[in-house]
Amino acid sequence: MPVDRESVLRELHDQHAAVLWRYVTHLTGDAAAADDVVQETLLRAWRTPRILEQDPASTRSWLITVARHLVIDDARSARRRHEAPRENVPDRPADGAEDALFDALLVAEAMATLSADHRAVIVRAYFGGLSTAELSGALGIPEGTVKSRLHYGLRALRLALEERGVTR
Repeated sequence: MPVDRESVLRELHDQHAAVLWRYVTHLTGDAAAADDVVQETLLRAWRTPRILEQDPASTRSWLITVARHLVIDDARSARRRHEAPRENVPDRPADGAEDALFDALLVAEAMATLSADHRAVIVRAYFGGLSTAELSGALGIPEGTVKSRLHYGLRALRLALEERGVTR
């Protein structure tokens, strides 16, 4: 005898909708958003026939997992972050003086987080243009130590810049 999907879905709603709604409301703090997530979760269950045939305990686990993923996806969405496309793009780019100043401040802040040894090697190598051999002689340390400090210093600098939102 074929299963009436409408009655199965109604039963699924009756058994799980209230629990799902409370769970999503707890996650989001928004009753209207919880209504939307529960509706989308039940719709996905309806579109996945194997879910309707499982035992109720595993069905509830599946529904809660789907609801949690929907909440996470919504939180990560551009709409949630208030990103909107711009209709009018500026005709000419800004002169870049503010950008250069901002970049310099970001680099200075990130450099301040480095150890004195790492900072000294990076400043002399990149801003002073010294080679590892010249750095070794100027600082009185072996070339291998200079290379190691450059490597770990640049890695720490990259992390410090990433913490400040620099991604390029």
